Amino acid sequence: MRSSEKTNPRIVRLISTLKAASRESGSPLWRDIAHRLEKPRRNYAAINLSKINRHTQSNDTVIVAGKVLASGDLEHGVTVAALSFSSAAMAKIQGAGGKCLAIEKLVQEHPKGSGIRILR
Repeated sequence: MRSSEKTNPRIVRLISTLKAASRESGSPLWRDIAHRLEKPRRNYAAINLSKINRHTQSNDTVIVAGKVLASGDLEHGVTVAALSFSSAAMAKIQGAGGKCLAIEKLVQEHPKGSGIRILR
């Protein structure tokens, strides 16, 4: 049987940071993202820009527990936090006036987690 522990040190640190932020602020958002990242990598979300465009308004903040891909267009500026971005997706988000953040950075900027949408 395979080991269920994560071997990527960034993911291990991120999970512990998210759980600590959840305990300190009482926000269930960070606990939910930590649980999603504890699952196998094959279950991580892979979100296209077209889905982000459909489910957000201008100046929204979204979090993706996985990778953001570049299929589709983004018609308004949004702040997107994700585990990783494709280079084309990052260019399209910044071209639309949005921001690309690592999840760690979003936890520092919004410790309460209010006003953040989870996309899967």
